[in-house]
Amino acid sequence: MDQRWLRGIASLTSFRNLLVVHLLITGATGLLGSNLVNTALSQGHQVTVLHRGPAHARPLVGLDIRIAAGDIRDPDAIDAACRGGIDAIIHSAGLIHIGWQKLDESMRVNRDGTRIIAEAAVRHRLRLIHISTVNTLPSGEPGKPVDETTVGPPKVPCAYVVSKQSAEAEVAQRLADGLDAVIIHPAFMLGPLDWKPSSGRMICELDRHWSPYAPWGGMSVCDARDVATACLAALQQAPTGRHYILAGHNMLYIDLWKAIASALGRRSPWLRARAPARWIGGVCGDLWGRITGREPDVNSAAIQMSSLFHYYSSQRAIDELGYHIRPFEETLSDAVAWLRDHGYLPSR
Repeated sequence: MDQRWLRGIASLTSFRNLLVVHLLITGATGLLGSNLVNTALSQGHQVTVLHRGPAHARPLVGLDIRIAAGDIRDPDAIDAACRGGIDAIIHSAGLIHIGWQKLDESMRVNRDGTRIIAEAAVRHRLRLIHISTVNTLPSGEPGKPVDETTVGPPKVPCAYVVSKQSAEAEVAQRLADGLDAVIIHPAFMLGPLDWKPSSGRMICELDRHWSPYAPWGGMSVCDARDVATACLAALQQAPTGRHYILAGHNMLYIDLWKAIASALGRRSPWLRARAPARWIGGVCGDLWGRITGREPDVNSAAIQMSSLFHYYSSQRAIDELGYHIRPFEETLSDAVAWLRDHGYLPSR
């Protein structure tokens, strides 16, 4: 048994004795971050959120939390936020851009911000739950989901993938310096509290615009509430250096889009986009991005990513964290209802 695993067991033993902890959560206004904050509060934990915007931001209103002003790219702000009895950090902040542009910005937020968080965790001797993504892992195939031990070629080297891989490398590098960290790989999350919205944008776009084509590939759909609960379980139960995939229902994009269309009362797509349509869409998106300077959501990187099969197994998390994957129908229904109730979709 190596020294890293022994340190992990020691840290695990100490955290099991902390039934209530004081958490610093980054990215608290995002889909996962909001669910982390609310789930942690429901379990009786104290919560401080790092927030760079106004204190009255909608996701934070009425919550019994402490707000630490600052940005993850500011070492002084992170140091200040880590004082005052913080026991652990859950780092869920990040920039998501599936495209070729914004690489420098993605690196500053995802890689450099994570390095600053990890260095602070070492200095203050705090446990770190680092929220990565399944997009740092290989893609699967129908009937062959990927797990934490799968070795394969990396995904499309777009801004998000490269910067999140670099962020993981920053965490891994500091394990040797005594960092007590666990790395979480969520799949495609849906659910309530999607204030931005993030993945809920897919639902909103399918409500506004009908397309006869759906992407070729597939994805693993999970519930942000289930992911949040498992992250908090990892805080208490996971050994240092352990990776966990938190995925869900592996399905084709066209099946997901048809289910969303049905929930919205909209027309469903007819076909999966084949190679010629994908090539045309990618070329047009890239050209538009070069002309305008603003890369659209439909670009060649996004199309290449959506042509893969992002299929994953969460068996390790089920066995070690008690990860629960609720029915897809419940997740989708609750996500649509929340978006409708909060004005992101037209009321019926």
